[in-house]
Amino acid sequence: MRTQNNLLVELFVEELPPRALKKLGDAFAGVLRDQLVGLGLVDAASVLTAYASPRRLAAHLTHVSAQAADRAVSQKLMPVAVGLDAAGQATPALLKKLASLGADAAAVPGLRRAMDGKAEALFLDSNAKGATLAEGLQKALAEAIAKLPIPKVMSYQLESGCALPGWTSVSFVRPAHGLVALHGDAVVPVEALGLQAGRETHGHRFEAQRDPILLRDANSYAVQLEEEGAVIAGFEARRFEIARQLAEAALSVGAGAQPIDDDALLDEVTALVERPNVLVCEFEREFLGVPQECLILTMKANQKYFPLLDAAGRLTNKFLVVSNVRPDDASAVIGGNERVVRPRLADAKFFFDQDRKKSLASRVEALGKVVYHNKLGTQGERVERVMRIAHAIGEQLGAASGDHALARRAVQAAQLAKADLVTDMVGEFPELQGIMGRYYALHDGLEHAVADAIEDHYKPRFAGDALPRGPVGIVVALADKLETLVGMFGIGNLPTGDRDPFALRRHALGVIRMLAERHLPLDLRALIGQAYAAFGAPKAGDHPLADPTEALEAFMYDRLAGSLREQGASAQEVEAVLAPAPQRLGEVPKLLAAVRAFAVLPEAPALAAANKRIGNILKKSPEADAHVSELLLKEPAEKALHAAMQEVVPTANARFDAGDYTASLQTLAALRAPVDAFFDDVMVNAEQSDLRLNRLGLLMLLHRAMNRVAQLERLAAA
Repeated sequence: MRTQNNLLVELFVEELPPRALKKLGDAFAGVLRDQLVGLGLVDAASVLTAYASPRRLAAHLTHVSAQAADRAVSQKLMPVAVGLDAAGQATPALLKKLASLGADAAAVPGLRRAMDGKAEALFLDSNAKGATLAEGLQKALAEAIAKLPIPKVMSYQLESGCALPGWTSVSFVRPAHGLVALHGDAVVPVEALGLQAGRETHGHRFEAQRDPILLRDANSYAVQLEEEGAVIAGFEARRFEIARQLAEAALSVGAGAQPIDDDALLDEVTALVERPNVLVCEFEREFLGVPQECLILTMKANQKYFPLLDAAGRLTNKFLVVSNVRPDDASAVIGGNERVVRPRLADAKFFFDQDRKKSLASRVEALGKVVYHNKLGTQGERVERVMRIAHAIGEQLGAASGDHALARRAVQAAQLAKADLVTDMVGEFPELQGIMGRYYALHDGLEHAVADAIEDHYKPRFAGDALPRGPVGIVVALADKLETLVGMFGIGNLPTGDRDPFALRRHALGVIRMLAERHLPLDLRALIGQAYAAFGAPKAGDHPLADPTEALEAFMYDRLAGSLREQGASAQEVEAVLAPAPQRLGEVPKLLAAVRAFAVLPEAPALAAANKRIGNILKKSPEADAHVSELLLKEPAEKALHAAMQEVVPTANARFDAGDYTASLQTLAALRAPVDAFFDDVMVNAEQSDLRLNRLGLLMLLHRAMNRVAQLERLAAA
C-alpha cells in the first residue's frame, strides 16, 4: 500500500511585486499540483491550498503519495516485416532497437504483435516503476518555477562567503532565500534556485515571536506562521481580514461612513502587508474644496489609502491606512501617514487653483502643439475633425428630436473636450481627463449639458460602463470614437491578436452600444462616411488616408456579433440577423427576437432550407432580375406560388416597415406549402430562356421578401 500524506512546499523570497502576487501564488500552486497529478503522485481526492504573501509563495496538497504506482508501458518498435526475418528470427534492426531500450534478444519471444494501421507491428510491453516523491517533486518544482508569470526577471548571485570567479547567477522574480518541502513531518530532499529544502521559514520582519520558525509538519504551516510569525499566509484570508477591519474602522467613524469600494486597491494592499492593521487618519477640511476625484485618486494611487465616504457618497476628511505593524501605541503610525498625505493633497489643491486661472477655451490653441499621431497630426487637428463629425451627427439627431440647439452644444463640447489635457491636474493625473474638464467648464459658466458632455465623451470606457448621460454627450462620444476608428483604420493601424494599443475594439463596442441602447436613428455606414469626410483632402506632405468604410464596417459587425453571442444568442441566430448588414443597430434586438420566434414555427426548417436552395440557384444565375411576367407562368405550381406571394408579401412588407419584424416573418410562414410545391413540380432551369428567366425572377422576388428581416438560409441545417 502506498504511503500518503499532505505536502507543503514554500519558496521564501524578498518582497514580490504586489500587483502580480495573487497571479504568482495561484500559478505556482496550480502548476505544482498539475505536475504531481501527471506523475501519479496525487489522487483525485487531493485538495490544493495556495498561499501568497509579500515574501512567500507556497502550496499545500492533501493525499500525496510517497511513490507513484507502477504503470504498464507499451512501446512500438517497428513493423513485423522489418523486425523479423522469414524464419521468424530477430533482425539486426530489431536487436539494435531493443538494445537502445535496455533489452536484448531474450525479449524477442515476449514481443506483442498488433495491427498498426494497415501493417502488423511489434510492441514491447513492460512495467515502469512509479516515480518517488523526491523525483517527482523535483521535476514539478522546476516546472512551476519555469512557468511562473513573472512580470520582470531579476538576476542575482547565490550567497557565498566571498566573491569568487565562477559564481552561479540565478534568475527569478526576486532573490530567493529559503525552500521548504515537507511530506507530513519529513523533509523531501529537493532543491531549487540554488537552495536545499528544509523545514525552516521566516515570519514578519519585525513582529515574529521567533526567527527562524521550525515547521513541525505540512499541516501546521498556516497556524505556525500566524501564531509564531505574525503572518497571515493565505492571500484570500488576508484580504478578508483587511475588508473586515476596513468595515469595522468605518463604523467607528460614524453611521453611514464607508471605505471606497475598489477591488484592485484591496488586492494590491493585500499583497503589500503580512499582518494587516487598519488605522483611521484624517486631513484638514480645507482640502475638501478640491474635487473629490482628485483627492481620492492621489490617496489611492500614491499612498494606497482607502478614502472614507459619507452615506451620500461624498468624501470626508478621514481615510483608512492598512499598516503592516501593530504597535501598542499607533499614534506615531497615524501621525506619519497624515504628514505624508498632506503635501499630496496640497499639490492637488495647487493644481486645481492654478488651472482655474485660465479658461478651457483659452487652452484649445495649445492642443495644436500636442502630437496625437505622426500620421494623423496634432490633438488640435483631431479636435477640428471631431467638431465636424459632431456637427453632422448633432444636425441629424437634432432634426429627429426637435432639439435645434443640439448641434451647437455638441460642437462647443467637442471643441473643449480635450482642453483639460494641457492642464496641470491632468498632467499629473491622466486618469482625470474629462472629469477635470467638466469641473473647469462649470467654473467657466458653461451649460451643464456641455460640461457633462466633456466628461462623458470618453464613455463607455470599459465593458459595463455607463453611457453618456445626455444627448450632447452621446453626440460627442460618437464623434470622438468614430474619428479614432476611421483614422486608425485609414492608416492601417489595426488591432492584431491581443494587441490593441488604441483600444479600437473598445471604441467599436462603445459606438455599437450607443447606437443600439439609445435606438438612435443613424445608419452605421453613413456615420463612417461622415467621419471619413471630416478628414478632408490631405494637405501637401500629409499621410493619405485610405477609405476604411468596408473594413471598419466589417470590424463593427464582428464586434457586435461577439457581443450578441456573449449575451446568449446562438451563432446561427447572429449570422442570420447580421448577414444583411442592418444599418440601424437599435433594431438588432428586435430582429433577433423575430428570428427566434420564427425558428420555433413548424414551417421554419423547410423555408430556411428552401431559402438556402434559392440562394444557391441565384448565385449560379447572374442573368436573373427581379421581374415576373404573368403571361410566362405556365405550371400550376408556379402560378400558385406567384398568387400566394401577391397576397402574403405585401402584408409581410407592411409589417416590416412598421417595425413588427416578428409578425413579418410569421406572415411569410404561409408560403411554405406553395414553395414546396414549386420545387417539387417546376423545372427552374427550363430550356426555353424566357421561361427560365421568368422563374428565376420569381425566385429572386421571393428571396428578397424572405431576407428582409434576416438571412433565413443561415438557420438551415448544415
